[in-house]
Parts: sequence; C-alpha cells; structure tokens
Amino acid sequence: MTGTRRAVAALFLLPALVLLGALVVYPIGYSLVRSFYDQSGDGFAGLDNYKALFTDDGIRTALKNNVLWVVFAPTVATALGLIFAVLTERIRWGTAFKLVVFMPMAISMLAAGIIFRLVYDQDPDKGVANAVWVGVHDTFAQSSAFPKAHPGRQSPLEAAQGGAFLTREPVRAGSPVSLPLVGVPPDQMPDSAKKAAPATSEPGKVTGTTWQDFTRGKGVGTLGAPDPSELGYAGMRIEAVKDGKVVASTTAAGDGTFSLPEAADGAQLRLPASNFKEAYNGLDWLGPSLVTPAIIGSYIWMWAGFAMVLIAAGLASVPRELLEAARVDGANEWQVFRRVTVPLLAPVLAVVTVTLMINVLKVFDLVFIIAPGSSQDDANVLALELYRKGFSEDQPGIASAIAVFLLLLVIPVMWFNVRRLRREVRR
Repeated sequence: MTGTRRAVAALFLLPALVLLGALVVYPIGYSLVRSFYDQSGDGFAGLDNYKALFTDDGIRTALKNNVLWVVFAPTVATALGLIFAVLTERIRWGTAFKLVVFMPMAISMLAAGIIFRLVYDQDPDKGVANAVWVGVHDTFAQSSAFPKAHPGRQSPLEAAQGGAFLTREPVRAGSPVSLPLVGVPPDQMPDSAKKAAPATSEPGKVTGTTWQDFTRGKGVGTLGAPDPSELGYAGMRIEAVKDGKVVASTTAAGDGTFSLPEAADGAQLRLPASNFKEAYNGLDWLGPSLVTPAIIGSYIWMWAGFAMVLIAAGLASVPRELLEAARVDGANEWQVFRRVTVPLLAPVLAVVTVTLMINVLKVFDLVFIIAPGSSQDDANVLALELYRKGFSEDQPGIASAIAVFLLLLVIPVMWFNVRRLRREVRR
C-alpha cells in the first residue's frame, strides 16, 4: 500500500522474527519434542508422559485447583473491579480511591506472597487475618483465662468427664473448701486477679477459695493454703453437683473466694470444662482446607485494581444520555446498573475476565511462596507442578508435557480474546 518493497519490509521485521523464534517458537517446539521422551531424554516414551497428567495424584490435584482458580479468581476480581469503577464515579475522592486499589499492581508477586504469608500467619499476634478473626470471635465468646490450669499435688480435686474437675468428697456448709490449682503462668493471670484470701466460714453456706497454689522459689510457700504472693482465680466458675444435677453455681471473686447457698450442702463441687477451654487461636488459613481460597484472596487483592481501571475506562465511554434516559423513564439505580450499565460494558467485562483467566492459568509465584511445605501439595497448581517435576523430581519429560498441556489450555482463551478484539476494531 505504501510502495515499500517486500525486501525492505522483511529487513525491518527480521529482528523481531529472530527474537520471536528464539524466545517463543523454539522453546515451544523443543518442549513439544521433549514431552515424548523419558526421564533421561534418550528413550522414546510416546504418550506415557501425557497419561501421567491424568494418573499422577499431584497433577490431578493441580488440575482441580486450576479449575477453582479459573472459575473464581477472574470472576470475583472482575466483579469487584466493576463495583469499584461504578461507585467511584459518584464520590469526589474517587481518584484517590482508585490509586489505593490499583497500588498492589505495583508490587511484585514475590513481595505480595511474602506479605500474605505474614497476613495469614496462625499466631494472632503476627497474622492480621487471625487478629481480626479472633477479635470478632472474642467479642461474642470470651475464651478462658485458665486453659492450662490443673490440680497439683495433694489436691482435693480429681479429673472428671469432659475436661472438668470434681472434688473427691462432698462439701459441708460452714466448712470452708480449698480448691488449689496450678499451671497458669503468672503473666497470664486475669487483670482482675487479686492476692488470694482464705475463705471465712458462713453459717448455712458453702464457702471456699480457688487460687494458683504456686510460689516461685524452691521450698517457698505452703502447699494447700494461700500464700501472700499467690493470686486468686478471678472469674472461675464453681458448680455444686448432686446426683449429676447442678443445684447451685457461682463465680469466684478477684481474690478467689466464693460462696454457695445452703442447697450446695452435701454436694460435690465441680469446676466445669468451660473454665479451661483453650484460647481461640483463629483459623488455619494456610491449612489443607483453606490454603487455596486464601491464596486466591491474595490474587484478587492484587488484580481487582487492574480490572477496576480497565472497566472505569470503558465506563467513561458509555453515553450518559442512555443512563439519564433510563432514570427519566423511572428506573432506579439498581435497574440502571443491571439493565443499562452492565450490558453496555459487556465487551470490556469479557476482555478483563478472559485476560485474568489467561493470567491465573500461569499463576506460580503466590502459590509457591504463600503455601507452607505442609500444605503445598493441597495448594498445588499446574505451573507449580511443572516446576516441581522439572527441578525437584528431575522428570523433564512430564514437566514438558505439563507445559504443552498449559499451552493447549491457554490457546482457546487467547483465540477468543483476539477474535473479540478484532470484532471491536471492525466496529
């Protein structure tokens, strides 16, 4: 069309063609050939390496996880991007919000993986996810302050069913009862705990003291009696049990003293298991059952901003007259969004979703870094399995077969994307 000779055009295209051949065509061709050979590379294996894709447990788990990735990660990221793009049009600080949401895109996958490895840490003092989760949980269900408390030597208490402790003998009104326990570090005692005080006798009532019967230092303190440095079990629940039924109950004061009514006379005292319930430590985000959703969450955190920017660009080209006409006709904001905005943005949403689908088929960094060794098999994906087969297990033939299989998975999605883009250009 411009009169340029084919030889000149070929010379201009030659550097790009050489690079494409060296960096794309040759590796693809070599991988395809290598996938038909055995581990040594000398013997022809036929389709054995491809059969392993559907018989090897690790590869089957990777396939299943890749399906989860392709279904959920692009869908959720695109949906969040759409919501952010639409909502930020209505606020003055929308640009600042978009900047904050898009900022994770400036972080490498390696850095994001390290960040979320810390976010998902099991210890609530380190992991943000569990710190929030434990905070919400403890708002509605407080954990015990005495999870490791237990009777010491010569204690009148013995273990009962379900983790409770029961007095060996029935108690009598007017005779103070001692319920010593050990096992709680001093720095973990409740803030409301005070110095333990011996119980005083009250006619017609069962009284007693429950406290931490331990004083630092060898040979220091009196066993079975409150010492000046020992603290009471503030908030400890005590129940009086007769014939398997609770006839009275109370809670220990700050100094560990408690008082039960006359109905407790002749009953056994029980410290229920709720006193010794382990502190809630949150969810095991990186355990076998949650590791894949957790990593998908980190991916969405990174790529929702990408989806938002592309959708916002498409939204800027939507004719405002159509939106205003729908509002004039009586449509509310939800109807305008569902029946006008989303259909007009359908081409952009399709491009974003397909682009993210191609991206998640190749995901490797996040899974490799975030998933600990104990649950990496459960979080496995095809790209990670390719790396493990090729380098950790020294099976280059199977690794090449996985690479070819990944290419075959990506080609239809890429073809769909290219076809749609060409259709948009014709318009």
